[in-house]
Amino acid sequence: MDTDQNTTVAAGAAAESKDEADSFTKVKSKKTQKRKREQDGVDMDAEESVASKRPQFPPISGDKLKGPDEMRKVAVPAHRYTPLKENWLKIFTPIVENLQLQVRFNLKTRNVEIKTCKDTQDIGALTKATDFVRAFILGFQVEDALALIRLDELFLESFDVTDVKPLKGDHLSRAIGRIAGKGGKTKFTIENVTKTRIVLADTKVHLLGSFQNIKMARTAICNLILGSPPSKVYGNIRVVASRTAERF
Repeated sequence: MDTDQNTTVAAGAAAESKDEADSFTKVKSKKTQKRKREQDGVDMDAEESVASKRPQFPPISGDKLKGPDEMRKVAVPAHRYTPLKENWLKIFTPIVENLQLQVRFNLKTRNVEIKTCKDTQDIGALTKATDFVRAFILGFQVEDALALIRLDELFLESFDVTDVKPLKGDHLSRAIGRIAGKGGKTKFTIENVTKTRIVLADTKVHLLGSFQNIKMARTAICNLILGSPPSKVYGNIRVVASRTAERF
């Protein structure tokens, strides 16, 4: 009788353990789940890329690009009247013949006025012509300023010596003298090494060149203003210039 009871209990326990084993589900490893998610993501990306196509737009005609005629004015200070008069033909020719713009010097307002017309083809021609005239008014040679029309990646930048360090009196004069050097030697050296053009006008410094070259020249000029000796500045800009030459 005891044997029958033990047999019945053992059979019941075996049945319960079997039911529990059936109720448990096999858990997949994390690697398998991660792999499956990545495959699902790839499939979704593929479906999205197939679904989204690049829109096709017809080219816009030149007539629609042209808006109303625009005009820019460049103020001319008194000390630049004579150079502007002497070099007017060199300034007038590339603006009118190459950029197809209209230009005149207004004697009443003392401004150089540049205007688009129906023959203007390039949208950026007005900006190029304005930068060209502004560069000449700031003191650059016509040949140097003409590069703003021929090349796209040239810029103008201006800053004041007192923006770097608030100097007055003889200290300001010495700082400007360190930038120029004896007979302009320091200025010419910086121009040749950094491939820029520099104009010193009283306490203003104007730079013409590409972005990277202007950055090198500006750093050298700021070091001179802050009191670094020219020999040290020469060495620094030569190292930086050689690095940029190797990079490109």
